[in-house]
Amino acid sequence: MPFKLISNMTPAGDQPQAIDKLVANLKNKVKKQTLLGVTGSGKTFTIANVIEQTQLPTLIISHNKTLAGQLYQEFKELFPNNKVSYFVSYYDYYQPEAYMPSSDTYIAKEVQINDLIDKLRLEATSNLFSSPNNIVIASVSCIYNIGDPREFGSTTLDLKTGDNWSRRGLFEKLVSLFYTRSELEFKRSNFRVRGEVVEIWPSSADWMIVLEFDESNKLKKITERNPFSGHEFNLQTYKLFPAKQYVGAGSSDIKGIYEKIRSDCSAQVKVFKSQGKMLEAHRLEQRVSYDLEMLNELGFVNGIENYSLYFEKDRKSGDPPYTLIDYFHHLWGDNFLTVIDESHVTIPQIGGMYFGDVARKKTLVDFGFRLKSAYDNRPLKWDEFYSRIPQAIYVSATPSQFEYDDCAKALSRQSANAQNIVEQIIRPTSLVDPPITIKPTLKQIPDLISEIQKRVDKHERTLVVTITKKMSEELAQYLGKTFKVAYLHSDIDTLKRSGILDQLRNGEYDVLVGINLLREGIDLPEVSLVAILDAGQQGFLRSRSALIQIMGRASRHVDGQAILYSDVVSPAMKMAIDEVNRRRVIQQKYNYENNITPVGISKSIRPQIIENPVETRNRASLQPILEVDILSLTPNMRKNHISKLKKEMRTAASDLDFELAIRLRDKILEIEKL
Repeated sequence: MPFKLISNMTPAGDQPQAIDKLVANLKNKVKKQTLLGVTGSGKTFTIANVIEQTQLPTLIISHNKTLAGQLYQEFKELFPNNKVSYFVSYYDYYQPEAYMPSSDTYIAKEVQINDLIDKLRLEATSNLFSSPNNIVIASVSCIYNIGDPREFGSTTLDLKTGDNWSRRGLFEKLVSLFYTRSELEFKRSNFRVRGEVVEIWPSSADWMIVLEFDESNKLKKITERNPFSGHEFNLQTYKLFPAKQYVGAGSSDIKGIYEKIRSDCSAQVKVFKSQGKMLEAHRLEQRVSYDLEMLNELGFVNGIENYSLYFEKDRKSGDPPYTLIDYFHHLWGDNFLTVIDESHVTIPQIGGMYFGDVARKKTLVDFGFRLKSAYDNRPLKWDEFYSRIPQAIYVSATPSQFEYDDCAKALSRQSANAQNIVEQIIRPTSLVDPPITIKPTLKQIPDLISEIQKRVDKHERTLVVTITKKMSEELAQYLGKTFKVAYLHSDIDTLKRSGILDQLRNGEYDVLVGINLLREGIDLPEVSLVAILDAGQQGFLRSRSALIQIMGRASRHVDGQAILYSDVVSPAMKMAIDEVNRRRVIQQKYNYENNITPVGISKSIRPQIIENPVETRNRASLQPILEVDILSLTPNMRKNHISKLKKEMRTAASDLDFELAIRLRDKILEIEKL
């Protein structure tokens, strides 16, 4: 089915011209372009329209799985009849293998896999092979190794009514696809037999496939059935994909692989001995021997990914890994679109993943814990990733210099009339960016109190941004003598943050004081003033991008204003102010020429998730176990407490409540250190 956007909204403001330019550039094969969309301009809706008009398979990359989840929900709503998939890291809890030479501490790998996300990942890769009309929302995990897409696409079971199957042949084929026979517990990636009926629960589905055979082993009926409601309908054909994405080991010469691993181990042991590193040589020899014994007996070992190179065809040491992006290349060549959301954050994250990975593994290899093949189980390097995204749109309210330079480089290869920095400055609401006032630091607090009072008198809200946690604490305490003040900082648990923001919106607080938590992704239409203390300080918290993002919090109010307290105008301040003023001129001119008077938006406050019974359990029952005084517990009590926390962590992650799962994980790590 072709992409069909379904929404009661229509493009407005700058959206129509942005859509037209982006689509024209894609049709003209412009390789890289940037959508510079101000806060509240509807960038997601613009990209959805671009996808509908170009009909390109699309990979959208976000810098964390929570934002990816939000995008997944939005695109599912905009494209309800198309395949929209979610591909993020499937670990609820991940402690990578590491070694710290300074304290001679080895940390074994420990993971907890989220079954639901595993299903969604398999659904994503299966969907890609079923139709070109696919949108995949991914986190940066899409640059990690998942195996050769050619192996995944060719290792399938094609079922068709009327075909003859021997029972043994069918079962062997299912096992080769990593399906397990289970007569008691029936779940994903299992199959079972009921007389002449074989039931299969696909690894990427919420329903099962029922195969009915006649006495001559002819497949007479294929039924798709919901295992809970019993709803079903008949099929003529069905393609079953593997229960794992990494299927290389299934068709490899296992004996030859083991010999190659032993050979490489012997070579590295000789190197260690020649360097006088007898401990490292013994350690490596012992580790590899143990791993091979486990692989031979069980077919699996903790850390098997460190040997992945040996199981992959046509891949040599140093070659880039096969990732989700290779699925797009394998199926459609260069005819697909990559969208990098919040590119000013996502691009540096993608670029840095390889270096963190290789630094950790270098210590493991140098001290004899792993073979050099561990280096090859890695994320893509930046240049490898960049060469794999033929047409990309960078999306951000504050693109970095890289985006501008990269678009300029791409533009030099195109027509002189092309324009690949596409601005979306005019909001559908016609609201303008807030005016900016610079005030001296002398008597800044009395002046701030005066400004806050003006907003309180009009039932409006204020955000105050400081540079240090200590300053935020003291300022919140001081302002609390006059106003209703909340202090938002990193130590406040995630469950409470959204509640504090809602309380600010409904008037329980007049002022919110914070450091760096107010930059992106917070929608507060009631806020009419953003006050930034120490605005002239140089650094990450006062960079050009950070200042623009912070000031953007006041752009959803018709009387929004930003006040910067500083005795100097830093280069970052000047660039941020110049950019906001440039946008204001464009917005005001548009409103004047079209005789538009901006009107403030009124946005309802979403019901608290506490109304959800799962979240009620989280709030009511988890707070006591999170606040237990762990120093008062005996070692055995701590072990029992860790077990409780891990159970709740898995439950929270299965509910896709990643913030709560992270909080529980951090508590587990805190106890384990004791």
